[in-house]
Amino acid sequence: MMKKMRIATMITGHFTCPPPKGVIYAPMLILEAIAEGLAKKGHKIFFFGPEGSKLKTVKAISKGLLPLYSGKQPGSKNHPILNDPNIDQAKVANLWDQYLISLIYREALKGKFDLIHIHPADRALPFGLAIKKIPVVYTLHDPIYPWRAEVFKMFQTKNQYYISISDAQRKPAPDLNWAATIYNGLDLKKFPFSNKPKNQLLFLGRILPTKGPDIAIRAAKFAKENLIIAGAPNKGNYWEKKIKPWLGKDIKYVGNIPYEKIFRYYGKAKALLCPIRWEEPFGLTFIEAMACGTPVIAYERGSAKEVIKNGKTGFIVKNIKEMAEAIKKIGRIDRYECRKWVEQKFTMEKMVDNYEKVFYKILKH
Repeated sequence: MMKKMRIATMITGHFTCPPPKGVIYAPMLILEAIAEGLAKKGHKIFFFGPEGSKLKTVKAISKGLLPLYSGKQPGSKNHPILNDPNIDQAKVANLWDQYLISLIYREALKGKFDLIHIHPADRALPFGLAIKKIPVVYTLHDPIYPWRAEVFKMFQTKNQYYISISDAQRKPAPDLNWAATIYNGLDLKKFPFSNKPKNQLLFLGRILPTKGPDIAIRAAKFAKENLIIAGAPNKGNYWEKKIKPWLGKDIKYVGNIPYEKIFRYYGKAKALLCPIRWEEPFGLTFIEAMACGTPVIAYERGSAKEVIKNGKTGFIVKNIKEMAEAIKKIGRIDRYECRKWVEQKFTMEKMVDNYEKVFYKILKH
């Protein structure tokens, strides 16, 4: 029997884990699942997070650090330091994370951990470069833009490993010290299957150009279908010019839906529209929708071809015309196949098992 591991981990000092009501932060959902899952397997997990963080089976280590933000939106102020008119918020945010990371390394130097698992890689790399006696694993949640690839290369050492959340995510930096690709996983109990959708499509996500809600609107209009839009609104020019003018009987905005209630919207949708304008590293909404039986129609960007089984659990398209055509033939998709696909590849249990295997493999080196 293999020895149980002692693993230190952190995600952010900006807000608590779980996050405040109304805040959806996908990487935190993944950290929670991994930490809780490994703890249930008997591993000792040391989770570092700000005061107020409460995981079910893992105690948070805060050392008095208060979260920077609280409330319904990530930008709502909490810590009194944010009231300083001369503050550089980017630097403060960086230092808040680095404080937690420094706590981890201080304990690591005492031999308390076998392995460190960090999610905000950009803010932790200098520590890993300076202290090479312990393996450090970074899960990358964002696209690897050219500047980031150069930074990762600059700080690379043999004790620092990267986990990608899709193979597509690796393309800009294929020569990094990759440990594995591990797909994100879901707690399927939170996303029940539905085989009785209503006559409506769904866009769910942040109302930003990169997510493409304006394209979803136009595709729904071309296909003459109803569309529900859910997500945090952007009150700038994009919202006012590209989204708001289209709202009416057939295009409805329902606000920012709490995470624990989004399954209801997935289950009622004939399809989830994801006309992404960026290289999506994974796409949790893809698997959330498919878990509920809802096929996904997405642009051919980033991980889409890996996560969506084209023609079986949705359609991969290249433009608005193709998206509208895919909407018209969405009835060909078997909703049971969507659920089965997630059960086979994207469960929380499978994700945790894969992390455990990779961590053991790294520790054998």
